[in-house]
Amino acid sequence: MKKVIEILMHILFLLMACVSILSVLLICIFMFANGIPAIGKIGVFDFLLGMTWKPSAGEFGIFPMIIGSIYVTAGAILVGVPIGILCAVFMAKYCPKKLYKVLKPVIELLAGIPSIVYGFFGLVVLVPMLLNLFGSGKGVLTASLLLGIMILPTIIGVSEAAIRAVPEAYYEGSLALGATHERSIFKTVLPAAKSGVLAGVILGIGRAIGETMAVVMIAGNQAIIPESILSGVRTLTANIVLEMAYATDLHREALIATAVVLFVFILIINLCFSALNRREK
Repeated sequence: MKKVIEILMHILFLLMACVSILSVLLICIFMFANGIPAIGKIGVFDFLLGMTWKPSAGEFGIFPMIIGSIYVTAGAILVGVPIGILCAVFMAKYCPKKLYKVLKPVIELLAGIPSIVYGFFGLVVLVPMLLNLFGSGKGVLTASLLLGIMILPTIIGVSEAAIRAVPEAYYEGSLALGATHERSIFKTVLPAAKSGVLAGVILGIGRAIGETMAVVMIAGNQAIIPESILSGVRTLTANIVLEMAYATDLHREALIATAVVLFVFILIINLCFSALNRREK
């Protein structure tokens, strides 16, 4: 009977794995089947490097949105990654138990807050604050700050788990060799947890580059290349959500092609981090 149960469970797990793989394949097939023909009609260079997005005039250049997505994601990385990793180190190695019992649920709660709520927070708090400080509220800086906050729970959670998974013998051995508490953590424990920390960073970047509603509310949504971090910007995701509701024919296909470009971006980021991780190992 145990043998039969083991075989059934093996089949069940295999089916679930196949369903997951099939889901990804179906999404890829749908996007590429609908997006690639549109790129062919518009022209690869006109689509990817075109500076003007005017569907009514038949112009579908997404280069400003590509630059906007890169700027906003890079800003979110600069804000969220250092804070997230340092917070994970604090929670794993410095945080008192009583404070940890309060801090951990708060961070988990941040992960469960809907994007639209973050967008309202940015609209009500960040936009007026930056408007008073710099004279411009909606733009790259605002979106970067908000996305940096939004990716914190992901980076903190995964990084903390990776740090706690490092054998305690690494830390104790470093102390035995004369290293200080801080040096043992940052020169021994953290490098040992590097693969897990990188996984958290990748997931955070994936959320930042794929975020839509919060960015739509605070980024300014101007389909131009931003001149500064205070300029308005439109990302690839914002471009899709703003126009998909009324898009038809080639316009709709161009938006799906925009999703293909976004998918390729995320794939390239994952491959780069994987290659870096393998090389350093």
